[in-house]
Amino acid sequence: MEDSWATLGVDLHLETGGEATRSGVRKGLTDALREAVRGGRLAPGTRLPSSRSLAVDLGIARNTVADAYADLVAEGWLTARQGSGTRVAERAVPRPAEPAPRRRAVGGPTYDLMPGTPDLASFPRAEWLKAARRALYAAPNDALGHGDPRGRIELRTALADYLSRARGVHADPGRIVICAGFVHGLVLLGSVLRARGRREVAVESYGLDFHWNLLERAGLRTSPLPFDELGTSTAELGSRAAVKVALLTPAHQFPMGVPLHPDRRAAAVDWARREGGLILEDDYDGEFRYDRQPVGALQGLDPDRVVYLGTASKSLAPGLRLGWMVLPAPLAAEVVEAKGGADLNCGVLDQLTLAEFITSGAYDRHVRGARLRYRRRRDQLVAALAERAPEVRATGIAAGLHAVLELPPGTERSVVQAASWQRLAVQGLAGFRHPAARVPERDALVVGYGTPPDHAWAGALEALCRVLP
Repeated sequence: MEDSWATLGVDLHLETGGEATRSGVRKGLTDALREAVRGGRLAPGTRLPSSRSLAVDLGIARNTVADAYADLVAEGWLTARQGSGTRVAERAVPRPAEPAPRRRAVGGPTYDLMPGTPDLASFPRAEWLKAARRALYAAPNDALGHGDPRGRIELRTALADYLSRARGVHADPGRIVICAGFVHGLVLLGSVLRARGRREVAVESYGLDFHWNLLERAGLRTSPLPFDELGTSTAELGSRAAVKVALLTPAHQFPMGVPLHPDRRAAAVDWARREGGLILEDDYDGEFRYDRQPVGALQGLDPDRVVYLGTASKSLAPGLRLGWMVLPAPLAAEVVEAKGGADLNCGVLDQLTLAEFITSGAYDRHVRGARLRYRRRRDQLVAALAERAPEVRATGIAAGLHAVLELPPGTERSVVQAASWQRLAVQGLAGFRHPAARVPERDALVVGYGTPPDHAWAGALEALCRVLP
């Protein structure tokens, strides 16, 4: 007959502390069990180990355990029924006081239009679970070890094929390093660049301050490049002798939303070749383009001078903590060394699942579905502005999950304040401007139309229209 889990025994920490005599050990065990029940470590209904298995665990006679159980049954601390084993008796147990529920602050957000996050409710749970099961079933035993610091070969191979096909990236699995998202990749690159003697990184006039801060914490100054309607002006790279590295978002500038002009793409690559420079390409949402074919990755122009960085944060969910770098060969070895002798940051099972998700075609299907859903939202946003706020122009809307809403001069702060009164989370453009940027101040909102779940989208759009001038 197959043993039940109770017969096989469960782990139970007890400090009996009794004398070496049988009566002393029995008293020590009884006291320890009683205290475990009284103190709440053994909750009502908990099934205790069989007398045989507990005796083996404690190194005492089985009859001693049976007698201790019998004493506690008689006292009402335990119950014993045929076929049900010995359990902690049901009784009223004082509950620790629960903290009072936190009240929503007056004016706290009900609707979220902050940029940078996809609709998390649309994460493909069922398909992801299927992929996880297939991946786990097929995984070799050694996949569960520390593994290659570059990441699992299954994922690197799947990404090499996908990035080549969908983004025009020249990717070899040996030059791909898996990381825990873009920020992790940037931290690794910052440490490697500083070790190479780099001191300054050219960045865009608009971007994310925590990216700039990460580079500066690595000992690298950040200096913004000029920006206009054609995107970042890369021609100025050649006039900055101290700059050998540039961080760019060429396919869809964040947050302004314009693609880097072809002449400026070429100028950036020419600078990198001529000066021995390096371009860090943040392709954060390159898969979501609506009005024409996606702009290919800059890395395709010169794989030896461009580091391509991508993530699953926008296409799937940031909580997966999965990103990737496609690196020039010499830099790949240095990044792997910086990452450590083992992959300490990226869970193997999630890597295997994403590899299966990509190779099975589920990733392509999910991205196509998400692209249609976000395009509908973008179109609804544009239509609502035309009807409700015709003075407000949406820009940067050919791609991505956000739009820039141009506001009348001097109104950005008041609109953001009005949004907070409507319990609408939204961000002004000023928060994305580099402190040293030499660009004209513009009043605008950066609206993440991809952020709300479907059921909240209409309400968020209505709240936005109410606060616009």
